[in-house]
Amino acid sequence: MSRFDAETAVEPAGEGRWATHLSAGWNIGDNSNGGYALTSVLRAMRSLVPHPDPISVTTHFLRPARGDTDGDVKAEVVRLGRTVSTLRGSLWQEGKQRLEVLAAFSDLSTGSRGGPEIAEAPPTIPPIEDCVHRGSLEQGVELPILSRVDVHVHPDHAPAGGSDRALIDGWIRFSDGAQPSTMALPFFADALPPSLFPLLGYIGWVPTIELTVHARRIPAPGWLQVRQESHDLHDGRMIESGSLWDSTGALVATSRQIGLLLT
Repeated sequence: MSRFDAETAVEPAGEGRWATHLSAGWNIGDNSNGGYALTSVLRAMRSLVPHPDPISVTTHFLRPARGDTDGDVKAEVVRLGRTVSTLRGSLWQEGKQRLEVLAAFSDLSTGSRGGPEIAEAPPTIPPIEDCVHRGSLEQGVELPILSRVDVHVHPDHAPAGGSDRALIDGWIRFSDGAQPSTMALPFFADALPPSLFPLLGYIGWVPTIELTVHARRIPAPGWLQVRQESHDLHDGRMIESGSLWDSTGALVATSRQIGLLLT
């Protein structure tokens, strides 16, 4: 079992309830990475329906989740469908709700609908060995998460405040060699430095208010290529869009989030 699977596992704890334990190994500073924290809820949801893949995941973060802390997961089916099922769920720690999830599950392996294809190709970026490891960036926050995931950033986007765009390109994978899956795509969509970093420089932690991830295809084994970009920063809130491509160049997920720029 991979560390991601083991450290997002859930155990039944009664009707519509599960127990989990978040590891501090996925922290950004003192708080759990949001994409990691929501995964335990997705695992509980998946146990309730026959569909294996979370194709749409919208999460509202009410307060930070805590690493090295037990959690309670609640989940229920909103609608059980033949090809798509919708569920809602939540994560609680120390008696407080941390996040709320609404998700749709389907089966991306069937390919039953057919029809024309439209997909954005990945941008051309330097190979992994020519990119900069995230641990070398001056981000102003401790990153225990780098014990769990390898992140390499385009060299043009690595200097703090060294770009005229809020854009980060890079590569990402689990550091233990575990292969990407649709269950892990929400995490990968939330694991890069904030796209404001190359434009504004030192910004520390940018907490997410809401994150939506759409899984489009089952990822092939290997590194994922990722792009995150913000076109909108107003009154201390940013909108960021992201895309993930697998090792074959297939678009496997897109994301959109609103986050707070803390000053």
